[in-house]
Amino acid sequence: MPKRHAVVVGAGIGGLTAAIALHRRGWHVTVCERAPEPPTTGAGIGLAPNALRALDTVDIDAAHAAGSAVPTTMGLRRSDGQWLTRTDTADMAARYGMPPIAVPRPALAAVLAAALPPEALRYGTAVTAVDDAAGRPTIRTAVGPDLPADLVVAADGIHSPLRRAYFPAHPGLRYIGETAWRTIVDAPDLRIPAMSETWGRGERFGVAPLSDGRLYLYATAVVPAGTRSADHRAELRHRFGSWHDPIPALLDRVGRLDPADVLRNDLYDLAAPLPRMHHGRIAWLGDAAHAMAPNLGQGGCQAIEDAVVLAHLLPAGDSGDSSDSTPAALAAYTAARRDRTDAVRARARRVGRLGALRNPLAVAARDLAVRATPARLALRGMDDLFNGFRLPG
Repeated sequence: MPKRHAVVVGAGIGGLTAAIALHRRGWHVTVCERAPEPPTTGAGIGLAPNALRALDTVDIDAAHAAGSAVPTTMGLRRSDGQWLTRTDTADMAARYGMPPIAVPRPALAAVLAAALPPEALRYGTAVTAVDDAAGRPTIRTAVGPDLPADLVVAADGIHSPLRRAYFPAHPGLRYIGETAWRTIVDAPDLRIPAMSETWGRGERFGVAPLSDGRLYLYATAVVPAGTRSADHRAELRHRFGSWHDPIPALLDRVGRLDPADVLRNDLYDLAAPLPRMHHGRIAWLGDAAHAMAPNLGQGGCQAIEDAVVLAHLLPAGDSGDSSDSTPAALAAYTAARRDRTDAVRARARRVGRLGALRNPLAVAARDLAVRATPARLALRGMDDLFNGFRLPG
């Protein structure tokens, strides 16, 4: 009996992880990606203990494969540099078995792609439609013959065409009121040992050491959707140049970058949960299923969880079993993942509202409340995220 065939739409972190997990389960896998080649530039991605644990289940040691840079501390600061809360990463490792790490997104994508057969990856292959009407999906692309499949994994991103096609009544995305800048800089001379995020009035600035020794920088500001400046680097200097060290020195490094290396995107999340994360033989994961604000660093982590849980629940691709439990497995996938991912999506939005406060009195009250919370209690509050990954029995 031939192997079951899965077509993954999108070669992002979630799509590649799903392809690996299905490949490990004996499925024949094809990944269709509209981009002409693998990414070589981009920002960083944080991998929390829940995501690292999920990757372990499919034999991907991200910390070893992509390198690791574990900061000594992680915490939250005010714009004058005062720490509001700070946690030793050794305490996090003791509590969760491992600390979070941050890696360059292209490096992680390369590690994941290398775990697949080369023929599984089809770059420059945009999926134009998926016909699921006959009970067995047919995938139509812009460059070749139709692909029949036993399963389609819709990992086609925040603006997912497949989500819009199969859930036309869903309200879709909503602007969360902030724009974001992201980039990577070299600054070994600054010797920055901490992963930190600084909150001001309606503005935030984050610094994360990456596995290759560089630094991932991100910033957000409350602005109307579509607001743009002629020079992102100059706007960052204007907004954050007077904040605490080492932010001004980091902005000097940003000023030396090619303007194209500073990414800017308005931030959106899903306005409401999908009624389910599957339809027929199509399963949605990652941003396509539950786009969330980046305030918890869990967008990519939840996509990784989705991918390994989906493959775990599906029948083995090479079992030779003529019965087909795929529809039941997809229903079980929705049951296993929908509530968790929506809870994380809602929590990320709540945290974002705190970071986006602009009223001076509200900001002062927020900062006081954060400082008054013992570090051990703040860390305990992450248990449901960092210890929340489980493979269904």
